[in-house]
Amino acid sequence: MQAIHQSLQGKQQAQAKRLSANTPGPNRGKKPDFRVMLKNKEMQAALGSGLMMLIAWGIAPYFATLSVILYIAAYAIGGWTKAKEGIETLVKDRDLDVNLLMIAASLGAAAIGYWNEGAMLIFIFALSGALESYATERSHKDISSLLALKPETALRIEDGQMKVVAIEDLKAGDLLLVKPGELIPADGVVYRGSSSINQASITGESMPVDKSTGDEVYAGTVNGEGALYVEVTKSAEGSLFGKIIKLVEEAQAEVPDSQRFMERFEGIYARIVVGVTLLVIAGTPLFLGWTWSDAFYKAMVFLVVASPCALVSSIMPVMLSAMSSSARRGILFKGGAHMENIARTKVVAFDKTGTLTMGTPQVTDILTASHVSREQLLSAVASVENLSMHPLALAIVEQANKESLPLQEAEHVQSITGHGIEGTVNGNVWMIGRLDGTAWTERMPDVVTGSISDATSLEGAADWEKVCARLEQEGKTISVVTVNGEFAGLIAMRDMIRPQAAAAVKKLESMGVQVAMLTGDRARSASVIARETGVSMVYADLLPEDKVKQVQALREQYGHVLMVGDGVNDAPALAAATVGMGMGLSGSGTAIEVADAVLMNDNIEEIAWVIGQARRAERTVKHNMWFAITVILALIAGNFLQDVALPLGVVGHEGSTILVILNGLRLLR
Repeated sequence: MQAIHQSLQGKQQAQAKRLSANTPGPNRGKKPDFRVMLKNKEMQAALGSGLMMLIAWGIAPYFATLSVILYIAAYAIGGWTKAKEGIETLVKDRDLDVNLLMIAASLGAAAIGYWNEGAMLIFIFALSGALESYATERSHKDISSLLALKPETALRIEDGQMKVVAIEDLKAGDLLLVKPGELIPADGVVYRGSSSINQASITGESMPVDKSTGDEVYAGTVNGEGALYVEVTKSAEGSLFGKIIKLVEEAQAEVPDSQRFMERFEGIYARIVVGVTLLVIAGTPLFLGWTWSDAFYKAMVFLVVASPCALVSSIMPVMLSAMSSSARRGILFKGGAHMENIARTKVVAFDKTGTLTMGTPQVTDILTASHVSREQLLSAVASVENLSMHPLALAIVEQANKESLPLQEAEHVQSITGHGIEGTVNGNVWMIGRLDGTAWTERMPDVVTGSISDATSLEGAADWEKVCARLEQEGKTISVVTVNGEFAGLIAMRDMIRPQAAAAVKKLESMGVQVAMLTGDRARSASVIARETGVSMVYADLLPEDKVKQVQALREQYGHVLMVGDGVNDAPALAAATVGMGMGLSGSGTAIEVADAVLMNDNIEEIAWVIGQARRAERTVKHNMWFAITVILALIAGNFLQDVALPLGVVGHEGSTILVILNGLRLLR
């Protein structure tokens, strides 16, 4: 059983390294895979249809009957799927679509002896459909591959035995063992044990919270230094993993608003094309004196060139390709509508804790009493804290290691509930605890020496209360150190800014996007983070409902707003923004469920890239639509004014369809 524990812990540690904020998404920079494309069933049918067409064309002068049979086979192989879709739309929705138009045009061409042109129309139409299907499959595959970024197992206790089970199998009432450093796999209540929990993703608190028997814990939060037995209170459907599954399903089903408009327009346009075709067939012989043969030929050419294939294909391949390339960089969209909206972003509003910052403390200030040296205090405290897994303890040990201070042997180390931790180093009893009201400040001596991060001397400082107040106003957590019951000094820590934060803000501003920070922290603490990251607009002391009001105000003033957050307290603001983006690696399940997009690797520097990619997609859609409309109008005019031949109409129309799809597939890179 111990081997199972070690194996499980090793996997999670390896996963944590693999999923660092600087790690790019899977398959980043991948180009279209032609071997995968050839495995697509629609592509196989299209190529089979093309092969039959070529063979039939080659033997037509010698074996006319056999060539017709092969042409019929080409029609069936390439057109069966599209004909089925068109008939289903006609029967179920009582509507016409482009599939039925193209099948009708192909059969019409065959009816007047243009077998090869009809087969070519079927082949190119099937090929364009296969390319669009490939873009869809590629997008779904790239999106689904991100599910591997989350743990899928938990350690459940059954009849006194421990068993590794899938998160999906968890149900209310199950008892789980959560080891130090592991993700809590489900919402629940601590049944036994105590530990500090990093729950910044849930509550927005930048510092870990102590948990003991009876306290509630949340899925997606990180256990600290102690083992916890957790009783599950919610099923796996409410877990982070379950929400990501749901998000992927939504991403596969959601279509952008422009595509919905195009689908409605397609039905209306198809009726118009059919009406004009019938009018040409029946009306021109009566009113213009055309022969029935000429009228039918003109009508078939019109049916081919006026069909909106290229126009319909101008949007979804582009959006699917953009979503796919975004997924490979770790940005998961719930649908193309949000890709459209993010392209129009004018303001990006960041939450602070866990978004612009890491939610991980680091030592910023060490102040000592006159009878204790800085090195002596840090070495002794780190020696005691080295036996703890508390995030604040880890920060102190890390600082000692940075300064190459020796860690000595600590004896009689014990945690004192509500106060801190103490231990004996070289016969001296050292205690580290939280600053609590005036209980400590009354015992602080007047004469001190100290060193902040820049080693500035504070010798002679007399007012410890002012020092503590200043540190707290800077958003720092203060730990008090005593040796043998006497005050020895203070250690102050602060949440770490994400390494990419300043670069992310700079990139956004270079694109003309305003950057704001919305936080519940004090204004002094928020201003420090804003100054270091370069954020120009700061809104502090905000409750969740205040964040919503501020997002609404930004939308009224600037337009489209992208809100980036990681916690339950950010969920209302995420919903109020034009596009809400949740942090996938450290974010809560609620934030991911509410968000329109998820930053799976928490690398906020990618936000500027995805806005740029969305803008590129928007430009590509516009170019495709203008190109498609121009080709359709030119071919229609040519048909009635210059007698465009059916083969030229087929090549011009279907060629433009393939071009707009290939133009959209460029965004896969």
